[in-house]
Amino acid sequence: MKSFTKTLSINTDAPQTMVNVTGSLRGVVRDSGVQNGTMYVFVPHTTAAVTINENADPDVVKDMLLGLDKAFPDRREFAHLEGNSHAHIKSSCVGVEQTLIVEEGHLILGTWQGVYFCEFDGPRTRKIIVRVQGDPDDA
Repeated sequence: MKSFTKTLSINTDAPQTMVNVTGSLRGVVRDSGVQNGTMYVFVPHTTAAVTINENADPDVVKDMLLGLDKAFPDRREFAHLEGNSHAHIKSSCVGVEQTLIVEEGHLILGTWQGVYFCEFDGPRTRKIIVRVQGDPDDA
């Protein structure tokens, strides 16, 4: 089984933002040479996440960040000394991993879907670890 791993670096420029990484992930598929298989996307941070959502209307990203802020606001009563408990909660709720299908050398996503790196405690330099594995019969 063919396996290819690459670490991507993401520089965020705001306390909270979502960065469309779909193009970078497509590049990883191309570099891997895998035609049919699975892509695993993992964010090794406790105040960041990765999600799949609409990439056609930028207002969706704004609304998602607004909704997360409303659901998980920064609260004075949080005990964590770094003052970023809201970011830890958002990361846990959104999640730090996604699994995608690779078919005929391309990521399978819906018409309006894109993959987003979610920053909840920036700005920072972050990592995304990506592994592409070919199906057992993938040459």
